[in-house]
Amino acid sequence: MHGSAPSSAVTGTLGSAMTTTDPSTTLADSILSGLDPEQREVATALHGPVCVLAGAGTGKTRALTHRIAYGVHSGAFAAPQVLAVTFTARAAAEMRARLRDLGVPGVQARTFHAAALRQLQFFWPQAVGGPIPQLVEQKARLVAEAASRMRLRVDRAAVRDLSAEIEWSKVSMLTPETYLARARATGRGTPGGLEVDAVARLIQSYEDVKTDRGAMDFEDVLLLTVGILDERGDVAERVRGQYRTFTVDEYQDVSALQKRLLDLWTGGRDDLCVVGDASQTIYSFTGASPQHLLDFPREHPDATVVRLVRDYRSTPQVVALANGVLDRAPASATRARVELVSQREAGPAPSFTAYDDDVAESTGIAARIQGLIDAGTPASEIAVLYRTNGQSEPLEQALSEAGIGYILKGGQRFFARPEVRKAVVLLRGAQRGDDGSTPLGDVVRDVIAAAGWSAEPPAAAGAVRERWASLQALAALADDIAEARPQARLPDLVAEIDERDAAQHAPAVEGVTLASLHAAKGLEWDAVFLTGLTEGLMPISFSQDDPAAVEEERRLLYVGVTRARVHLALSWARARTPGGRGNRNPSRFLDGLRPGETAPSRGAGAATPQRGRGRAQAKVCRSCGKVLATGAERKVGRCEDCPATYDEAVFERLREWRSAVATEAKVPAYVVFTDATLVAIAELGPTSTTSLATVAGVGPTKLDRYGEAVLAVLAGE
Repeated sequence: MHGSAPSSAVTGTLGSAMTTTDPSTTLADSILSGLDPEQREVATALHGPVCVLAGAGTGKTRALTHRIAYGVHSGAFAAPQVLAVTFTARAAAEMRARLRDLGVPGVQARTFHAAALRQLQFFWPQAVGGPIPQLVEQKARLVAEAASRMRLRVDRAAVRDLSAEIEWSKVSMLTPETYLARARATGRGTPGGLEVDAVARLIQSYEDVKTDRGAMDFEDVLLLTVGILDERGDVAERVRGQYRTFTVDEYQDVSALQKRLLDLWTGGRDDLCVVGDASQTIYSFTGASPQHLLDFPREHPDATVVRLVRDYRSTPQVVALANGVLDRAPASATRARVELVSQREAGPAPSFTAYDDDVAESTGIAARIQGLIDAGTPASEIAVLYRTNGQSEPLEQALSEAGIGYILKGGQRFFARPEVRKAVVLLRGAQRGDDGSTPLGDVVRDVIAAAGWSAEPPAAAGAVRERWASLQALAALADDIAEARPQARLPDLVAEIDERDAAQHAPAVEGVTLASLHAAKGLEWDAVFLTGLTEGLMPISFSQDDPAAVEEERRLLYVGVTRARVHLALSWARARTPGGRGNRNPSRFLDGLRPGETAPSRGAGAATPQRGRGRAQAKVCRSCGKVLATGAERKVGRCEDCPATYDEAVFERLREWRSAVATEAKVPAYVVFTDATLVAIAELGPTSTTSLATVAGVGPTKLDRYGEAVLAVLAGE
């Protein structure tokens, strides 16, 4: 932890360094070559607080590593005094590798936990004394023991949910006493099937178990480090003397505890660069909050704020859809939003497909994947993403039947999941008792009830819901077999399960990735299939009464869309089983995005509509306020008998111009401007880019790209 004082040559100002003819000057200049203007602005912003709002695929890691390398080679930074904080060990390793390639191997790139653990191990003997508690990487056994002490019966799924709740309480810096009030205020529900007052007692029991065992968990690493730095000023000063410059990636995912640790590290200094994207905040259930990113300019009024908008990952078609997903969000939910601008050549348009049922959807996806593989796309560059792990079974089956290898990321294979294995054991044991007098589906449901299945899905989210979904998939499989083979009984079902289980051992080296949307964060593929996009899954059913939760679901879909480089397919199924009632509705987030639909404009009136049985909020006349009855009326935004509130001739000229631009760019017309935005432009009749910028739906990017042309159309040119 001891760091020698940097020499004057290292700590000299950037200006003095650049006036010399030292070879490092030439090297520093070469670091900037190849960066786009915004990335260069990040790389050269070496002094004072810096906030980088980096959209998906905009090269934020490149900008960050080049900023650090430029600072070191120019003399503004000393490599050993730079701490670059990431959220995953993989990201930290990638950053270290890039920095080595840029000639600065001495920079510390670590996760919050790794950096804190290193400090804790060093300072524990002098600050606390005695042996440091043993780090326990998994909470499950301790949580189970804590529950046992309370005489609570919990299964693996409940233990997993309770572990997550304990983590949330600790990163939110709550004690067992303060947890109860916060949990009630924020509507935490029933984690692990327990009421929150029981969870509060369990948290205390968990802490007692750790104390008895002389153990600490990952959250304790942060809490104990915060405690030492907070109470021991001498220790805090030594840490601040070691690290003078800080960079924090994925700042939108910082928790209250991590923010407190960062504040103690910096000690009020402003040598801090944070990078994040509020539109990719999808882990609020773990205690992450984008508020720290959003409030950074207010907390640091002199901060340099840079937006990275040039998307090098995805084609214009994928980027247009990604921007469109966020266009419908309320203005309050898109604060600090980055509107992406693709830098790649045009590619195929995203596809939207409605299938009759889940089986048809999985089969259709498998067929399209085979087509991509036959055309030369490696299987490892293809991913199928879904909302919950319970959705993987039909996809696994369809890929297996097609002979396509796959990899399950972030979850076990379907038939290897504990609840499924238990259910299969129960089904094997019940085979002899099946006398054929009861429908197969009913027999199976009676049997797997002992494994935790219930007729109604649980209200709880997380592992409890996923466990139920896995068992429900077995019940659905029994229904499908009974429908296809009316004489089939339990032995036939078990034989079918065995065959499916065996078929899933496909080679995984070049396999297609199957992953939940959460597990896909930070990854990318040439081709991405987003499946199961129906109401109840996207957004998930238990979020629909909470506007904030719905907006997080929207961001989750945005993250899924931005994983695709070239090929993007979105799909949903009208029914669960073949021949079933097709009463499912496509996700509300797709409204206005599918070909032939009109996307509503952003702004106060663009809040997520309240939906009844999947139907969008009715459109009303801009003149009289009545509900518009026909498609023609909805298109122009007024009743047939009401006078137009805008110059119709101007509106038609704008539509003709938009059609020509969209045709040339090979994108849907709404990507240029929506009808609602054209109506607003025709109503206002702006004569300058300043007034045009006030129209809802005309953001900075579109103003720069189309502003002069729109003004020319308005002027009659």
